[in-house]
Amino acid sequence: MNYFDKIKNIIEEKEVNEKVRYLESNKETIKTYFEIGRLLIEAQGGETRAKYGDNLVKEWSIKLSKEYGRGYDYTNLTRMKKLYLMFEKLGTACQQFNLSWSHYRYLLKFDDENERNYYINLCTQNNLSVRKLINAIKEDQFSRLSYADKKNVKLITNNTKSLSINDMLLDPIIINIEESDKLSEKALKRYILKELGHIFMQMGVGFTLVGEEYKLTYLNKNFYADLVLFNYNLNAFTVIELKTKKAKYKDVHQLLLYKDIIDNMLKRDFHNKTIAILISKENDEFIIEYVSDMDILLSSYKFKCEL
Repeated sequence: MNYFDKIKNIIEEKEVNEKVRYLESNKETIKTYFEIGRLLIEAQGGETRAKYGDNLVKEWSIKLSKEYGRGYDYTNLTRMKKLYLMFEKLGTACQQFNLSWSHYRYLLKFDDENERNYYINLCTQNNLSVRKLINAIKEDQFSRLSYADKKNVKLITNNTKSLSINDMLLDPIIINIEESDKLSEKALKRYILKELGHIFMQMGVGFTLVGEEYKLTYLNKNFYADLVLFNYNLNAFTVIELKTKKAKYKDVHQLLLYKDIIDNMLKRDFHNKTIAILISKENDEFIIEYVSDMDILLSSYKFKCEL
């Protein structure tokens, strides 16, 4: 008998069982808090009346926290009410109970439903830890979104479609490096491309890296696209060009050429059209207006030194 392997198997089974029990426990916890929130709203006479005067919740929080601990104090009972109101209109609350209460403690702080929905989608689609959620909030990702309509952000459930590229793309994209004149443009570009690859992997579910400085051959001519990704949710290639200076109209034509080559050489009939993204240090109004009717998305980047 291989005792080491036997011990490993026992440990692995124990770890898996503990993880399953944790997930089941978390879902039951959120369901319980959701139900408490519902009952609190009803006890106060419904959603409209519950907005005014919280004496009942304050009174009950004192009794409950004395008996069951600080998890049922006034602050948490108020959060449970918000949790219920957040999902009550969906009628699909159980589908969203895959986040922890620690996630919801941060998510429930948002009064803007659209902003809150964005961060919930971000967590569920990318399996964000609480720490990563906090970082996303600190970086104010919602305000940097390229949403066409930030006033109509819906929660993604099992019955709704995945995010589009417009729902994922940030502007500006934060590059964690101190801007330095000591770096050559070539070295700086290489570093930013490495960062961009990582950022896109984290930005939306489904991105995989096809290649950096990806060689595209057409009519015996070779071209090199900065980044080529594929997104299996969008079912489309994504070609990205990075410019370390202000974008110019010739950069747009260069990117559109790469997009056409990929559509002709890599794309299959069952794929959607290739997505083209031009990322530069700065976009001027002319470029923004110039590409408004083309199959291309614009973004910029800025540096942020991590302390």
